[in-house]
Amino acid sequence: MQAHVEAFFDPATFTYSYVVSDPATQRCAIVDSVLDYDPAAGRTSHQNADRLIAYVREQDLKVDWLLETHVHADHLSAALYLKRELGGQLAIGEQITVVQNTFGKLFNAGPEFATDGRQFDRLFADGERFQVGNIEARVIHTP
Repeated sequence: MQAHVEAFFDPATFTYSYVVSDPATQRCAIVDSVLDYDPAAGRTSHQNADRLIAYVREQDLKVDWLLETHVHADHLSAALYLKRELGGQLAIGEQITVVQNTFGKLFNAGPEFATDGRQFDRLFADGERFQVGNIEARVIHTP
């Protein structure tokens, strides 16, 4: 099985988001989505995410996964918006808990900030395998 990968560039953050799909089953994963942020106005918008939604719908894809490859210092994630619009499970590597704990303390987030990864539907272990349609994917922890 060979995946189809469609890249979406965001010039404001100079980052890419991806839709990885299995042409045989029309199932897909959205990787590292961008939530637009205007720092001058202090507002978010969904222009980049709406491009992903339009592509998924035009291609008649069904979303299995909304994947975050890491915590993004360069942009905000649109994963929750995409989940509401398209479905799918939100997932990240299980080491997110280390990052949440470290930065929660650093920024005095307080006890209401969960550091156990519960913001995600799935925490992947290094080496774990999962499916995007009929295509097998493998998690690789990159410290």
